[in-house]
Amino acid sequence: MQPLYRLNIAALALPLCLLFVVLVPVSGAAQELSWPQEISGDEGTLIIYQPQPEALDGDNLSARAAISLELAGAEAPIFGAMWFESRIATDLDTGTVRVLDIKVTKATWPESKDAGEQRLMQFVEGAFPEYGLTLSYERLSASLETADIERKSLELLKSDPPIILFSDELAVLLMYDGEPRFEAVEDSPYERALNTPFLVARDKSGSVYLSDGSHWYTAQDPMGPWAVANSPPADLAKAVSESGGMDAVAPTDRTPAIVAATEPTELVVTDGKPDWQSLTGGEILYVKNTETPWLRNLPTGNMYILLSGRWYRSKSAEGPWTFVPANELPPAFADIPPDSDIGGLRSSVAGTDEAEQAMLDAAIPQTAAIVRADASLTVEYDGSPKFEKIDGTSVAYAVNTGAQVLRIDDRYYAVDDGVWFSAATPTGPWAVADTVPESEIAKIPPSSPVYNVTHVHVYQSTPEVVYVGYTPGYMWSFPYYGVPVYGTGWYYPPYWGRYYYPRPPTWGLHVGYNPWTGWNFGMSWSNGFMTIGMSWGGGWGGAYRPWGCCGGWYGGGYRGPTVINTGDINIGNNINIGNRTEISNRIGDNNLSLGDRGGNKNLYQRPENRDRLANKSQRDQLKQARPATERANNVFADRDGNVARRTDNGWESRDKGQWNRESAGNASSNKASNLGNRTSTLPSTSRDLSAQRDRSSSSFNRQQMDRAHRARNMGGSRERARRGRRR
Repeated sequence: MQPLYRLNIAALALPLCLLFVVLVPVSGAAQELSWPQEISGDEGTLIIYQPQPEALDGDNLSARAAISLELAGAEAPIFGAMWFESRIATDLDTGTVRVLDIKVTKATWPESKDAGEQRLMQFVEGAFPEYGLTLSYERLSASLETADIERKSLELLKSDPPIILFSDELAVLLMYDGEPRFEAVEDSPYERALNTPFLVARDKSGSVYLSDGSHWYTAQDPMGPWAVANSPPADLAKAVSESGGMDAVAPTDRTPAIVAATEPTELVVTDGKPDWQSLTGGEILYVKNTETPWLRNLPTGNMYILLSGRWYRSKSAEGPWTFVPANELPPAFADIPPDSDIGGLRSSVAGTDEAEQAMLDAAIPQTAAIVRADASLTVEYDGSPKFEKIDGTSVAYAVNTGAQVLRIDDRYYAVDDGVWFSAATPTGPWAVADTVPESEIAKIPPSSPVYNVTHVHVYQSTPEVVYVGYTPGYMWSFPYYGVPVYGTGWYYPPYWGRYYYPRPPTWGLHVGYNPWTGWNFGMSWSNGFMTIGMSWGGGWGGAYRPWGCCGGWYGGGYRGPTVINTGDINIGNNINIGNRTEISNRIGDNNLSLGDRGGNKNLYQRPENRDRLANKSQRDQLKQARPATERANNVFADRDGNVARRTDNGWESRDKGQWNRESAGNASSNKASNLGNRTSTLPSTSRDLSAQRDRSSSSFNRQQMDRAHRARNMGGSRERARRGRRR
């Protein structure tokens, strides 16, 4: 366990441009993320309260924080505010965000006229060149509610409904990517259907076989009808068993039906006739015995279903189904109780706290420091490299490979698990890119199968290390009308050559979202059928190989998807629409595999990628401020630098070295710092500072403070919940 460190500022004297720091280990790892934090020394202690973000652009964080200086010999601390620019480094596996390269741009001390303003500024400025701060991911995400971030819906995503089928008996969707196409299995009398993640084999007589590891099925046509095969061919069963691609699954009493499709399709399954239940309030009914969110709004009689994060409406199951933006749902949807059986749906209802938090999550990049010398890439093509131009851009992409390779101005760029590489030729040699033509890459539209690479970025570099990051769009999760949706909605045709290269689909995987595990898929079917799987990761993965296992499929933001590893249809075991307690229990009961092939939410932390990550000696070696454990994290600064404290009795403002209770009439709610305009001009001259000081120190923007207080509480609750789950 790494020790915490106490930061001692020694030999502190005017001018305070230089700080000499001594590290003293402090026990208690749980304190690492506590706020406020302090930097203390012989002459005094600087207390930094939890930062309040003002803007987040890539990995660049602009923020302000309430601070206090406890000078040796002074009767009372001096409270103020500071603004800073910084860089963030995230690690969602540990739930931490490091705030690095902190540059203090301004500091104000509204209550101090005699302490020596320049001295105080030098104290604060000098404290940070060698120090960093650590936030929990949950605290940063929640606090972005008050920041200037981009929250617009992505244009050009498609929302046309797929084919929607209903079944009141247990059934599994066998999805082909177009008409079934077979290829001979080497040294075998069988052929394998390449364009499906299921294992579908055909013998020389034309009989077709399918298995989930527990049951075998047979048909005379790959589209069915399928019947249970009690005695599958012995050589086929042996070959599948010996391949290692078919995980053993305990036999079950119930055998699902098989429904085959060749076009984008979703299958809604109920265990018997739909069991409609009433929700508190009386305006919404929901179907209990299904894994698909399926609701009815009683005032209108309309039915709604949620597929890949998108809502569709119809009067009956027969359709037609119409897309409904998440910000145009009936008002009763926003009143769904969080602890109800369908509380998880609130993340897909625009304007709810859960949806807002999902949008904030999407703004935080996952980052890494990549060692140039330790990162490599090899791209294999099916023959000579073939490129297709992307309309409206100067970009072309390679079609006959499982990698994502772009050609821009006669140079080549490729993305591998969230890292950009570049080369002079399409076959390499490839080197980690320290710059990419972002303006051209940004023009790639969602209609292109390489659209997700627009969400991978290079931030900065040194001769040894390149700092990179990606947002959930790389994993095909996008903000859309105020909620997260999965996939672009576009159909991307596969590449057929000697091999078959599939492209990421939006439909057919029964994808859903909840606020605790994120995206998940595999409901209403046994994952035994997914034996071959799809290994696209952020990119595309290789061609399907007969009997081989290409690895686990991965996509959909930071947290998922979640794969349900049970051998039976999961009716009544939903992890998509329940409340937090129910979903946590199901995760525990059903041996869920969270994240990617290694269980990591962070692509950079996959076992096969860790060797290219910079170690501590190669990346930021910043000392961390020490938690000020005896102080409450209850002091805030508004955008004008006014400081207030939240107590059980309400807000208190700082005036003449004292905290004074605020009445509603004293706090300003319509000051020049308007919430609608999230851009703030910081004081830059002594005249500005004097003018600010002359204003009543009891005047602060209550609306800003209330929002910041609410966001801080929400972040703390989420952080405690995560820690509880990890225990």
